Amino acid sequence: MSTTYDRIAGQSVERLCALSDGIFAVAMTLLVLDLRVPPEVKAAVHSEYDLWIVLGSLWREVVPYVMTFLTLSIFWNGQQVQLQQLKHSDRQITWIHLGFLFSVTILPFSTRLLADFILLRPALLVYWSNILMLGVWLFAGWRCAKGSGLLKSHVSAEESRIIERRILVAQALYAFGTALCLFDTYVSIAFIAAVQLNYAIAPGFRKRPK
Repeated sequence: MSTTYDRIAGQSVERLCALSDGIFAVAMTLLVLDLRVPPEVKAAVHSEYDLWIVLGSLWREVVPYVMTFLTLSIFWNGQQVQLQQLKHSDRQITWIHLGFLFSVTILPFSTRLLADFILLRPALLVYWSNILMLGVWLFAGWRCAKGSGLLKSHVSAEESRIIERRILVAQALYAFGTALCLFDTYVSIAFIAAVQLNYAIAPGFRKRPK
């Protein structure tokens, strides 16, 4: 009976996509809700000049927020690309993607930690570990789907290699960027942000064949 249940469980890609959309939406919303001026800082504002000073000091809050919004956008897109290539899901694929979504739910916490301790390496390492978890789950999901014969017939071997290579290259760049914190956390964050901008924006500027 267990074998029969495993064979019929977790078949719907559509339900998995719907759950994913909801969790990503909540995670993105929690990020912006966490953007706020601390009460003790509010008490120090007595003029427009004071307010401009406070707004300028909020960059430590805004930078991690923008980075994480880009991270969530990139990984949401990456997961959707994978799910769209599946004929159907199965129990194993479903649990892998639930693990992926678990990592998504942790991102608001690791973002808050980075915002609070942006100069400290452990905060950046926790943030990177969260991104690494996302990449590992996504790579495992694709490999599992390919090994189980769940990919649609039109997915070529080259397309599969492109998806895998994109994940591996991105994770290598994130790891290199995090390693830069040995020299300076600001340099590390700037590099990671540049990688995210490349994956989010740069492909749109590449020349399309006529």
